[in-house]
Amino acid sequence: MIQRIQTVYLLVITALTVAMLFLPLAVIQSGDTFYTFDASGMSTMTTPAELVYPAWALMALACIISLLALATVFLYKKRVLQIRLCIFNAILMIAFYGLFAFFVWKVAGEQTETFRFSVRIALSFPLIALIFDYLAIRNIGADEVLIRSLNRLR
Repeated sequence: MIQRIQTVYLLVITALTVAMLFLPLAVIQSGDTFYTFDASGMSTMTTPAELVYPAWALMALACIISLLALATVFLYKKRVLQIRLCIFNAILMIAFYGLFAFFVWKVAGEQTETFRFSVRIALSFPLIALIFDYLAIRNIGADEVLIRSLNRLR
């Protein structure tokens, strides 16, 4: 049902991943130049922000995670499918960290000067979303067990 607690968890996942699209994930210092690394890639911190290293795959992955969490809310009559989509979404969240690490490693390999890297709070959003995804899976499973036990009583 839509008014269940797993709906709140899935909507929080959607909100966190949408917020992750607009907030910087990390700040990179290469020599005397500062760059922000967000879901679209690495861009300069000057007034006309210039995209130096595109990472559109991160943005696409974050969009897929948020859309999948939102779509899972409306599949409340198909609880087994909901659980499978939540598990797939958890795998995508872990893949987000892997892809982010790959892009940072790639950018760090191209730098010849000193390379400093500091993370921002938005980088923890997929981890928080992963925890909420686990809670949603548990509650969807509890609903499935409850429905099956009610079917046995009939």
